Amino acid sequence: MITVATVAAFLERFAPLRLAAEWDNVGLLLGEKENPVQGVMTCLTVTPESADEAIAEGAQLIVAHHPILFRGVKRLTSSTPEGRMIYRLARAGIAVYSPHTAFDNTVGGINDMLARRLELTRIRPLQALDEPRQCKIVVFVPDADLGRVSDALFAAGAGVIGQYSECSYRLAGIGTFFGSDAANPTVGQKGRREEVSEWCLEVVCPEERVSEAIRALRQAHSYEEPAFDVLPLRPMPGKLGIGRVGVLPVEMSLADFSRIVSQRLGTTGAHVVGDADRLVRKVAIVCGAGGDLIGRAAGKADVLLTGEARFHDCLAAQSQGLALVLPGHYATERCGVEELAAMLAVEFPNARVWASRREEDVTRWI
Repeated sequence: MITVATVAAFLERFAPLRLAAEWDNVGLLLGEKENPVQGVMTCLTVTPESADEAIAEGAQLIVAHHPILFRGVKRLTSSTPEGRMIYRLARAGIAVYSPHTAFDNTVGGINDMLARRLELTRIRPLQALDEPRQCKIVVFVPDADLGRVSDALFAAGAGVIGQYSECSYRLAGIGTFFGSDAANPTVGQKGRREEVSEWCLEVVCPEERVSEAIRALRQAHSYEEPAFDVLPLRPMPGKLGIGRVGVLPVEMSLADFSRIVSQRLGTTGAHVVGDADRLVRKVAIVCGAGGDLIGRAAGKADVLLTGEARFHDCLAAQSQGLALVLPGHYATERCGVEELAAMLAVEFPNARVWASRREEDVTRWI
């Protein structure tokens, strides 16, 4: 049976929440994890119109790119439009999950989708993020405990390297101990030095899961006092990051690039900062509002594609020789929720999944 928790777990594997910006509010924001799911609707933003659609179409889960309850609230009542909308969703038993900036930044996320639509090559993060902090757990176990302790560590989240799980290193050796009169050894006798055939078992573990892994290790280990080490590992630059930078198949004018963007994103135009005739080849991409990354893009790209930017950000880009193409916030992110719907439909073929059909851009080109 598909549940809210099932879909949420898939989304967290695809777009790990650690990739979200510190200011963001991501994950399951409304609903009960145990509730069954037969219908899933994706949308850019939960609005009264998209909420009406989800209720009318019998969805049990909305995957909305932009979070509900984005800022902290002290009251949640029907006296506000947001409060009324959330109460209606809750009464209908509809959960809401938001991946937001984790979806922007993940491999295969919205920025990668935009890069693919523009046929960019040599794609890399605009701002690289370090890999999550890891530790190595080294524990010494007798042969009879090896499988039990390994399974406990794996179940606690240890032993994951990239796309591989249950990774460990095992080396046979001899352990020694001398138990005091107050000891109660599992093997051997107290009051004398014992030599025991043991395994040295090593696993990597995310730093935030170390405490849980140690608890699991102790419960699975037969020794009264298991011997283990926890070694912090140096974080390494990762392949993940904020935004993307890539290269167009051919050099072209800024005007031609802007027209291609409008064509690929289905807009009727875009704001442009820069000389229409200047040639561009290296493209930076930040979906949504990417004005705060103009300084970083200026040293790596000829042009930055982002949804929107403040006037003074546009001036800053111009002064640094960076062209901007701004087709609108909606245009740079709506394509992502449409592709996410297709992805969820493949992952959960027994559920009905669709991208909101009522959602539309509130801004118009006239």
